[in-house]
Amino acid sequence: MTDPNVERKLIEIMRIISKSDKPLGARLIADELQNRGYAIGERAVRYHLRILDERGFTKKHGYIGRTITEHGQKELSDALISDRLDLVITRIEELVYKTTYDLREKKGNVIVNVSIIDKSDYEKAMDVLKYAINAGISISPRIRIVDEDSEEDDIFVPDGKFAIANVCSITYDGILLKNGIPSTPLYGGLMQMEAHQPVSFVDIIGYSGTSIDPIKIFINRHSTSVLDYIESGNGKLLANLRHIPGSAREKAHEVMELAKDSDINGYLQIGETSEDVFNVPMERGKAGIPVIVGSNAISAIAEAGIPVKAYPVSTIMDYNIMKKLE
Repeated sequence: MTDPNVERKLIEIMRIISKSDKPLGARLIADELQNRGYAIGERAVRYHLRILDERGFTKKHGYIGRTITEHGQKELSDALISDRLDLVITRIEELVYKTTYDLREKKGNVIVNVSIIDKSDYEKAMDVLKYAINAGISISPRIRIVDEDSEEDDIFVPDGKFAIANVCSITYDGILLKNGIPSTPLYGGLMQMEAHQPVSFVDIIGYSGTSIDPIKIFINRHSTSVLDYIESGNGKLLANLRHIPGSAREKAHEVMELAKDSDINGYLQIGETSEDVFNVPMERGKAGIPVIVGSNAISAIAEAGIPVKAYPVSTIMDYNIMKKLE
């Protein structure tokens, strides 16, 4: 049985090929996948294409590329609607499961966001990124810069661009799960900050039932005021909310505090069982945990007028290859 994450990529590749009136090569498919939020490279696309060829869903036309077969068209039309609607939450659940970071051993994988920026904006973008990270509005000060010709990272970077991988707040959900605490991401949204303190969620979008990451939506809408917050203490920051069983509150607090020793920080509080969290209702028996997300640093870059393509909750990465920005 193929990994569900692979199956979803196969469906997406078939969708891309089916919309073309000519054969498509791996590079063009990788570019389009990047636009759709899949940070995989040309080599990985070739691997998926071989699977599709073997199943008879695509046909190879020499070096020109692939077309979709009649069998592939039928498979595509039979794809479950849930594959499209639950894309974000399903990808989150898979990455949470794959999070292996051990707070005591201080090693393992974390979830990262990937952002693509033009190389001509490198110096300015890095200045803004350092400014934002030093202000404490990111989950972790550790990042990884990925160049277009990198062979060490399975992140596709288009020609003339570079990528920033920074720690995603959903890493908390993976760490909680690893410590025996089930955690369910509920919403991504905007947190109103006043005098450097969180006041209330002013807008939220549920992770379940959407094919576009809520945090990406808010970044694309230019809804944040991260730089204003850094300068004055007032503004709108990106945040998300998850819930855990109320009985796990005390243990969750210990885990979240221990994460600080690994430079993983950003949670605002652990709400009381069954009580609202910053004006968002909680289910009976559940406690909410709001977190200021890692993408705030990327949103600051966008606010500075630098074009950026953000892909939150993108992939996993060994935390120890990520370094503090000097």
